[in-house]
Amino acid sequence: MYRKTFHGGVHPKDQKEYSRNASYQSYLPKGDLIFQLNQHIGKPAKPVVKKGDLVLAGQVIAEADGFVSANIVSSCSGKVKAIEKRINVLGTSTQAIVIENDGQYTLAEGIGQETDYHKLTGQEILAKIKAAGIIGLGGAGFPTHVKLAPKNADQIQYVIANGAECEPYITCDDQLMRSKASEIVEGMKIMLKLFPNAEGVILIEENKPEAIEAMQKACSGEAKVRVHAVHTKYPQGGERSIITVVAGKHLKLGMLPADVGCVVDNVATIYAIYRAVCKSEPLMERGFTVSGDGVKNPCNLMVKIGTPFSEVLEAAGGIKEGADVKKLICGGPMMGFAMANLNAAICKNNNALTVMTEDAVETAHEKMTACLRCGRCNQVCPLGLTPQMMAAAAERRNYERYEKKLYGLECIACGSCTYVCPAKRPLMQLFKQTKAEIMAAKRR
Repeated sequence: MYRKTFHGGVHPKDQKEYSRNASYQSYLPKGDLIFQLNQHIGKPAKPVVKKGDLVLAGQVIAEADGFVSANIVSSCSGKVKAIEKRINVLGTSTQAIVIENDGQYTLAEGIGQETDYHKLTGQEILAKIKAAGIIGLGGAGFPTHVKLAPKNADQIQYVIANGAECEPYITCDDQLMRSKASEIVEGMKIMLKLFPNAEGVILIEENKPEAIEAMQKACSGEAKVRVHAVHTKYPQGGERSIITVVAGKHLKLGMLPADVGCVVDNVATIYAIYRAVCKSEPLMERGFTVSGDGVKNPCNLMVKIGTPFSEVLEAAGGIKEGADVKKLICGGPMMGFAMANLNAAICKNNNALTVMTEDAVETAHEKMTACLRCGRCNQVCPLGLTPQMMAAAAERRNYERYEKKLYGLECIACGSCTYVCPAKRPLMQLFKQTKAEIMAAKRR
């Protein structure tokens, strides 16, 4: 019997009402498309085109450079305008391929060719997934072909589809499960072909009844795939939380999911696997939510990878009349990144733009006091860490204690501690900065 919840966590208002019932609309970009070369965890992809080259939609324009890396595929047809540094969602500049979109979206040869995955070997399936450039679309961005090739494939007991979508405002996965349930189930069955001793579990929070119903219907008659509805609590979509709920196992610090017999992928990733293996379609587009109290028409879009954020905001009607927008967030308010401008382009692991008329961080800063030592941050941490002590070590730059004694590098930056802190201390921001400094020192 699967569990319904996990240790810790918080209950922010889900704010799904803005776009919950907005069906997918396809959006075709109007201007240049920008493809960052580091859209995934691991080494950036290596360009295989040059300025002036003509490319087709579905054509590989940058190849995986190493084991943990991923192909990048053009989502339009047109001419390579430049290979140069362009601004990204974090506000820094990184190398990118810029394509002048001809508006025709002419497909490369073989795209759309149907394949019976039952006739493919496991290695052939993995090769298709790798060629398609699929990564974790829930935000982590780990190359999928690497995740699906653990050393202990026969020991995998659970292949878990993450349909929790616990981040406030975001609803693109909810709509994907409602509209593409059968395709997601087929994608799950493709994954199960790689893990003969595993069962498939589709985990969905209870605040998505339509998605639960659609997925249950698609699973009807499937012996090895089932839906598991869980309590609505943040961060239910975290890998460790999911494994605790489904497998009843604690993923110890430093372990990988495969070490406890689990493989976890977002439902959007699994849908992309289906499209790549059965339809010979590489990863060219993804579901994307534009939401918040500052946008005119909150919506769910199927957007081309490389589309500028400015265009998707325009597709949602732009800023709501009379709204005084204080913050633009790539993603949601708990784990997303504040954006200085919308010139950056959508990467594979970007799933939302949230437009807000209130800046909770600014408000909290005005009310911040010294730590009250109330222990609430410790109670809600889903990993069982001690944010109060981590913050003290980080502020003193005692990085040895932070990493070795307090396991601070295991923090998933979910923001639960910051959310409940009555002293309004920016704990998550401090932990992100500390981790970045420690990792930079390690690289040096």
